[in-house]
Amino acid sequence: MEFLEHEGLHPSLDASGAVIFESRGRSYYLICDDDDPQYFRLVYPNFWSLEGAADRQRALLAAAEVTAGVKVAKVYVLGEDTQAAAEMFLADPHDLRQVFTRALRALQGAVRRYSDLMQEQERPRLRLVHSQP
Repeated sequence: MEFLEHEGLHPSLDASGAVIFESRGRSYYLICDDDDPQYFRLVYPNFWSLEGAADRQRALLAAAEVTAGVKVAKVYVLGEDTQAAAEMFLADPHDLRQVFTRALRALQGAVRRYSDLMQEQERPRLRLVHSQP
């Protein structure tokens, strides 16, 4: 909490004990596990709603591509929504200060890439028609 406050992110705790903060107008969760203090998870929840089986299939493909291509970040399709997370183990919990900004940027990049892929798939496909001379 102190670190996030120092970064100007104005953290608060939710009912489950997760830390909530905002960056660039978006809400994120920072989840630390008391049973595993070397693990942390940074989550951007429910950022892309899904409608129907075709939308879900496109989302699964986009999530797989992003997860494979962006270091540390993962995109999950859960129910009718999509969430993204940056997860890692730290040698020392205090090392969070050293990797936090990079993890947040990776997460934001993964969300941008996923959104781009989903928007590309929504655009109508144009056929190139060659005219005969």
